[in-house]
Amino acid sequence: MPQVQFDRERCKGCELCVAACPRKILTLSPDLNALGFHPAMITDPSRCTGCCFCALMCPDLVITVWREEVEDGARAHEG
Repeated sequence: MPQVQFDRERCKGCELCVAACPRKILTLSPDLNALGFHPAMITDPSRCTGCCFCALMCPDLVITVWREEVEDGARAHEG
């Protein structure tokens, strides 16, 4: 299963990742971070495909996406 991690304290809440997510499972948190922004968060991790679109769109590189090895032994992308 893919994993997505946000550096909440560095996120500026620009919503580029939210718009880029094909599954529409990203949103802004109702809570504020130390910078006074609503950071991005994932609403349903079980629906994440690990496509990395969110990480590719993030101008501040606050998103890390990783996946387990796939069955044929090939490694997946990290972003």
